[in-house]
Amino acid sequence: MILSLFDQFMSPTLLGVPLIGLALTLPWVLFFQPGARWLNNRLMTLQAMFMNWFVKQIFQPMSLGGHKWAALLMSLMLFLITLNMLGLLPYTFTPTTQLSLNMAFAVPLWLATVIIGMRNQPTHALGHLLPEGTPTALIPVLIVIETISLFIRPLALGVRLTANLTAGHLLIQLIATAAFVLFPMMPSIAILTSILLFLLTLLEIAVAMIQAYVFVLLLSLYLQENV
Repeated sequence: MILSLFDQFMSPTLLGVPLIGLALTLPWVLFFQPGARWLNNRLMTLQAMFMNWFVKQIFQPMSLGGHKWAALLMSLMLFLITLNMLGLLPYTFTPTTQLSLNMAFAVPLWLATVIIGMRNQPTHALGHLLPEGTPTALIPVLIVIETISLFIRPLALGVRLTANLTAGHLLIQLIATAAFVLFPMMPSIAILTSILLFLLTLLEIAVAMIQAYVFVLLLSLYLQENV
């Protein structure tokens, strides 16, 4: 029984076992796998076209050193999109509404980009903390500010994804509850509310895809600064 609106974001359990593990493994089952034939089917071709377009958009402005991350970021992109889209189905759980999971994605990948920058070009990486031509009196203040902004990056990645998906799910539940309650009393208003719910669902589908793209795009920008 749901006691509050935020109870829908709790990880469901079965016999004391959290089902978030099942939710995380399900997306990999839905991806199309290449067959033994020379020619792929239409769905596999569309998936390959999308992957090629995404890799081209992300890695075109990046140096060759960053192209090693193509498989990792492409897999992360597909994984986040699938989790976000599956969470819009009825009676499902969205793992990406959990801040802990999003931070588990954001922190290691952000830290990897920082370590790569410190290892390959430490002078350039440390130079981001102090812009050229800074007055002497502002040097300590700017170093502190840039250091804080550097460590806020993974938090911004995780909070942005969590907040957008959580807000969308809450709006969908509120409008769906309003349409259900209004239908016996004011059917015309309930129908208008249902139309609004349908439009909001379409918007949430777009948000689910865009937020996954933004998450990976920001990671690629952090990587571009350090390679």
